[in-house]
Amino acid sequence: MTTSYRALSRRRKLWGYITTHNQNLNRQNPLIPLFSSALFLFLIKSEQEKEEKRRKMAATVRAAAALSQPVTFVTGNAKKLEEVRAILGNSIPFRSLKIDLPELQGEPEDISKEKARLAAKEVSGPVLVEDTCLCFNALKGLPGPYIKWFLQKLGHEGLNNLLMAYEDKSAYALCVFSLALGPNADPITFLGKTPGKIVPPRGPNDFGWDPIFQPDGYDQTYAEMPKEEKNKISHRSRALALVKYHFAEAKYTFETEPSIQQ
Repeated sequence: MTTSYRALSRRRKLWGYITTHNQNLNRQNPLIPLFSSALFLFLIKSEQEKEEKRRKMAATVRAAAALSQPVTFVTGNAKKLEEVRAILGNSIPFRSLKIDLPELQGEPEDISKEKARLAAKEVSGPVLVEDTCLCFNALKGLPGPYIKWFLQKLGHEGLNNLLMAYEDKSAYALCVFSLALGPNADPITFLGKTPGKIVPPRGPNDFGWDPIFQPDGYDQTYAEMPKEEKNKISHRSRALALVKYHFAEAKYTFETEPSIQQ
């Protein structure tokens, strides 16, 4: 491992301070020099660990600058894919692929990260995965990441009825995107959140729980809103805004033709 000039300079200053301070104290306690030496060695080790982390981070950034292929957005949901395409436009080259990933349990970010790791190994390249949650405040965040199963079992009316005994109908829609640049890369997460409330179902029922979620400041449910309007304020659009910002800052380039969108 190569030690930077800056690190060596910091060590010299630190040792100079310790030895000067030691000269003033070692007459009072003979253990002071031993303690000072041990402290210096500990700080040297800590500095070496920081240098190693910086080196690995720099290597990751260099490797990530050129991606071997466009990002694979993992989904089998046509409606979700339609929204993502509408929101991203041509800002990020991506292709879609349905992959059967295991259904995981846990916190939304942890679930999303693990799915990204598994998907990146499956495609041997960069992937973007998404998990959405619908969280009822009266139920301490439930159904949360398990909204898919709740909806399948209860339907829209049943979900609305879960809050019949509660005055608090407030809720929030949460979207978590995770980006893994490759099989061995640590996923990066991007969260988008839209507050609102749960209402009796209104509007088309062809896209998940949209008919029962009414965002704050609007008289319409997600399902009733024009797509362009929903895509400006939705949890998905807010998370994707962070994804777009990350790609712009990282300045990723692609070795293959960037116009692939399947």
